[in-house]
Amino acid sequence: MPPRTCEETFRRLLELLLAKDMDAIADLWAEYGTAEFPFAAGASPKQLTGREAVRDYLAGYPELMDVRAIPTVTVHHTDQPDTIVVEFTAHGRTVATDEPYQLDHITVLTTHHGLITRYRDYWNPLTAASAAGTLPELLGSLRSQATR
Repeated sequence: MPPRTCEETFRRLLELLLAKDMDAIADLWAEYGTAEFPFAAGASPKQLTGREAVRDYLAGYPELMDVRAIPTVTVHHTDQPDTIVVEFTAHGRTVATDEPYQLDHITVLTTHHGLITRYRDYWNPLTAASAAGTLPELLGSLRSQATR
């Protein structure tokens, strides 16, 4: 089977996210590929390096967030055939509170031979924390960082 295109890899990632198959998502990463979260705040990591770090990060995700639909996906191709920019929205429920959420993402994805070498996910940490029911903890951590 020939390697997937960058867009095919991303669309497979979304399918696996909806199927809640976090191990299979991690398997889409190159051995030393990175996941970056430039807007991460509080205890959330800003960068993960390596497939196993991604696997560890994703391990408990289905117990926190129940992603049920990704109704909008817009793919923008770049001058580099192995890099795309994707806008997408995830809808679901927060497991702890059973409250609905909507989280918008802009992701820059780079692949090599169908495996993710760099994944940069730009999302709103306040919206994510609110959806996860952890907004008070995030705000407290931001306050403590500001007073240092």
